[in-house]
Amino acid sequence: MNKTRMNGYLKAGLILTGILTALIILGFFWTPYDPELMMAGPKLQGPTWQHLMGTDKFGRDIFSRVLRGAGSTFTIAASVVAIGAVCGTAVGALTGYFGGILDEALMRLNDALTAFPSILLALVIISILGPGKKYNVIVALGLVFIPSFARVTRTAFAALRDVNYVKSVRLMGASNGRILLVHILPNTMSVLLPAITIGFNNAVLAEASMSFLGIGVTPPDASLGYMLSEAQGMFVAAPWYALGTGVTIVLLVFGVGLIGEGLQRRNGEVA
Repeated sequence: MNKTRMNGYLKAGLILTGILTALIILGFFWTPYDPELMMAGPKLQGPTWQHLMGTDKFGRDIFSRVLRGAGSTFTIAASVVAIGAVCGTAVGALTGYFGGILDEALMRLNDALTAFPSILLALVIISILGPGKKYNVIVALGLVFIPSFARVTRTAFAALRDVNYVKSVRLMGASNGRILLVHILPNTMSVLLPAITIGFNNAVLAEASMSFLGIGVTPPDASLGYMLSEAQGMFVAAPWYALGTGVTIVLLVFGVGLIGEGLQRRNGEVA
């Protein structure tokens, strides 16, 4: 039996996330209506063939706004994970492989950062950089996500630095850089990939929460979190606004979560 085949969780996650990603990419280039165009339809109109998710209190097409907002949220989450994964992996690799004073210094700094609630730390950074800007949110959340990736990577590199094949290439004269990048890093993917999926979901929820509170992405940039905030006072009059936006967030998180679960289960089978 092929134990490396894709399990049901991984297949379902890839299909769901693939569909959502395709719609998000489409939203960057085309939407049925201008997301900011007021009076695209009657105010607070329910879902119809012309407006699949209805319209908001300004007559704007909710489906178009969800497509554009999902693209913004996806871009922010992907950028945040990229910053956290690249910087955190670099810190974790150095501390896990070399140990010693470098390990103590960097990990104590890492512990100091993780001692603060992540959202609170992000709020402090955003208050310094300035709220309401997409790139400030990316930088703030990216910095907050570095410690979690550093800790995961450090554990993986520390476990692999003294295995036989690493000792062999070290005796053959391989440089530390080559050992880190060529011989150890690829063998940490079974740990890093699930961590990336978890980090992506956390980034989506963090960005949505901050935008919901009005301290993340704000108009004219679109954001699912800010759209949920707009829909909060219209849940009785226009429940489709909150449902369309909220379900999009749930499906995005659920799809990526299925991928992470599938990767963990496959790694467990292979082990």
